[in-house]
Amino acid sequence: MSQGPLMPKATAVWLVENTSLAFEQIADFCHLHPLEVKGIADGEVAAGIKGFDPITAGQLTREEIEKAQKSPNHKLKIAVSKVKLPEVKRTTKGPRYTPLSRRQDRPNAILWLLRNHPELKDAQIIRLVGTTKSTIQQIRDRSHWNSGSLQPLDPVTLALCSQIDLDFEVGKAAKDRPAVVPAESGPTLLPTEVSTAPKAEEHEDLDQDAVFAKLKGMQRPHEDDDED
Repeated sequence: MSQGPLMPKATAVWLVENTSLAFEQIADFCHLHPLEVKGIADGEVAAGIKGFDPITAGQLTREEIEKAQKSPNHKLKIAVSKVKLPEVKRTTKGPRYTPLSRRQDRPNAILWLLRNHPELKDAQIIRLVGTTKSTIQQIRDRSHWNSGSLQPLDPVTLALCSQIDLDFEVGKAAKDRPAVVPAESGPTLLPTEVSTAPKAEEHEDLDQDAVFAKLKGMQRPHEDDDED
């Protein structure tokens, strides 16, 4: 798998807004799904994310973009960086180190994670943005000193974590989520022909004359016996 841009969603936003590349080309370069890129174009995905210029960042050249715009089948190739930075391997476990210039953005990132991925555990949020459990709780119950000014911002866009790390933690949280047992169904509705049928009268009107005539007929045999 080829190396993707540093901030894939922000790069996709910029490419959608500033080029005529096909959704498939942008998705392939940013390692996203074409439907996700279409959602960015429709304003349904990555709302609030500021576009990241891959040309200024040295990840793409204008010539490469123009070549891809002329040929829809051409796949964008990331520009080779002239400066190769050694990969930093973490030797100790613990919260992710966050540069001083980015630490002020951590509360906004935490708020974004709590709203968009409530299934994440506190330990996962700590691994992603390098915060503390007490800070997460303060932002969750709005007791943080700066709660009134916080705005949910994507931690990937803020460069606090990579898209790969975020997807990994979200996928892990989805696997750990207990399966939902369907509730027992309640009483079913009556058929239409039953519910709309006229109700039978509980008490029929009694015919008084018929009752007295019946009683009179029952008494006649006794009267005949008296005469004999």
